[in-house]
Amino acid sequence: MPVSRRTLLPRPSKSTALTAAALVVACASLTTGCGVIPGSTGESRDEPVTVMTWAPENTKATNKPGIPAMAKAYARWVNAHGGLDGRELKVITCNDHNDPVGAADCAREAVAKKVAAVVGSYSQHGQSFLSPLEVAGIPYIGGYGVTDEEFSSPLSYPVNGGEPALMAGNGRQLAARCERVSLVRPDTIAGDALPKLLDAGLAEGRRKPAADIRAPEDGTDFTSQAEQALTRAGTGGCVTAALGARTDTFYDSYRRTKDAYPTAKISSVLGSVDQSLIDRTGGAEGPYEGAYVTGWYPAASDPRWDEMREVIRQQAFGDNRVDPADAGVQTTWIAYTVLKQVVESLDGDEVSSRSLRRALDKGLQVKTGGLTPTLSWRFKDMLAASDFPRLVNADITFQVVRDGRLVPARKGFVNVSKTLEGVR
Repeated sequence: MPVSRRTLLPRPSKSTALTAAALVVACASLTTGCGVIPGSTGESRDEPVTVMTWAPENTKATNKPGIPAMAKAYARWVNAHGGLDGRELKVITCNDHNDPVGAADCAREAVAKKVAAVVGSYSQHGQSFLSPLEVAGIPYIGGYGVTDEEFSSPLSYPVNGGEPALMAGNGRQLAARCERVSLVRPDTIAGDALPKLLDAGLAEGRRKPAADIRAPEDGTDFTSQAEQALTRAGTGGCVTAALGARTDTFYDSYRRTKDAYPTAKISSVLGSVDQSLIDRTGGAEGPYEGAYVTGWYPAASDPRWDEMREVIRQQAFGDNRVDPADAGVQTTWIAYTVLKQVVESLDGDEVSSRSLRRALDKGLQVKTGGLTPTLSWRFKDMLAASDFPRLVNADITFQVVRDGRLVPARKGFVNVSKTLEGVR
């Protein structure tokens, strides 16, 4: 049987004991600097808050360079004004190349660099990037909302209603104006979800389902799709396109084709058509005059965007990637607004992926200056829709191009919660 031995240490001298006592008192009063106390104010404020923002760039299809550029501009601005509650904000960017491997690589880099969150990003490959984030416990805050996974993952905190709200809202907007609707959309997995969403909105206005016309995501000529869309829309109908960066390419084919068919109204959603595109194509004299556009947020000219515009002016002047009318730039601004308020709510405690998730899950109320409703991600704040259980903001806006400007077609927000809850 082993014998238990007691190690005898020399008794400290009186002066040593007094010195130790003084150190204990000093450490207790400072709570930092003597040993590691996770979450303490001094320790955490010495470390930067590191996050990642990703988006596709330099691809043949969808590109969103304004998203990482806006994230970097925001970091420069917030650091010039004292950081996030006294902490430096460090933004790492990544190009997901618009493919599943690239999206997974970005997520793995986020894990390897131990970021506190992925903020204000865009990717069409939710299955690829969310799994690594979930394993590491990294929250995904304010993604663009283009994939179903962003509205189902427990680590996703969306700030808008994503493509589901836009398409359901577009159906609501067009139901009051169109006898029939043709939808031109990408022939992708993400695109496959769009028809039923648009149809749900049309059904509320007692309209028939839209003609579903698929188009290659990286197409350069859409004459065939334009002919199909015009034929199916007929007299008094509407053609709506949700092709992202390729939407203007489609409408270019449409312009060259439309004279041989009955006149149809045109429509789209924000992110596929925005003010900068309208300006580039001739404004009031261009093809989008009179077009109906469904968005998530107030029109780009609304004064509620003034602070974002000032940040862009100060920190991204001359960077043509950062367009204040771009829905990706706008969503990134709102996502970083959420991050800022979450960090401030920690009141000097440790900023980590875990502490951010805890604050968000406990029901932090985030205000965005009227750009969205107050945001909160408690269970009771989420939509009662089985397909989109993480969706907390179902507000959209109806806009129209008038005199070359995107302006409200209807005052205020339109809530499409009931529409989305009825999607099957």
